[in-house]
Amino acid sequence: MPDTVLVAYGTTNGSTARIAEAVADALRRGGITAEALPAASVASVAPYGAVVVGGALYKGRWHRDARRFVHRHRGDLARRPLWFFSSGPLDSSASERDIPPVPGVRRAMARLDTREHRTFGGCLEEGATGRVARMMLNSGMAGDFRDFPRIHEWAVRIAGELVSRREGTG
Repeated sequence: MPDTVLVAYGTTNGSTARIAEAVADALRRGGITAEALPAASVASVAPYGAVVVGGALYKGRWHRDARRFVHRHRGDLARRPLWFFSSGPLDSSASERDIPPVPGVRRAMARLDTREHRTFGGCLEEGATGRVARMMLNSGMAGDFRDFPRIHEWAVRIAGELVSRREGTG
């Protein structure tokens, strides 16, 4: 199985893409070849030995592109080491405590034997598109709650697990 890790993501305004890029960067720093790609652009997971999938949360659901990616590639994902992350709380709660996955993500995790899920804070800034985003901005819910040190720490742990697996020690 190839050594490259795919970090696929679903995002509307780019916040989750930035988290995915941070995960891929931390994996690379940990000795793993990794690339972050929009979930909708991935035709096959065959070139990848492991996959991380992230989705922004909207109204208690993962981003449509992340959901469709998992559904479309479920057979191949079930045969690879797999991690999920969500982004979305527009407050510091994700840095203060573990936030469990939303029900749809939890069901996908059980079906695919996902190793772990992590929820990270989201980001909503001026210029965000979409009716709901504009309503949230107008109600004062803007801000950047992404905790990049925590994201980095999680990705480094994944890299360690993959390196141990590659070396036959894990």
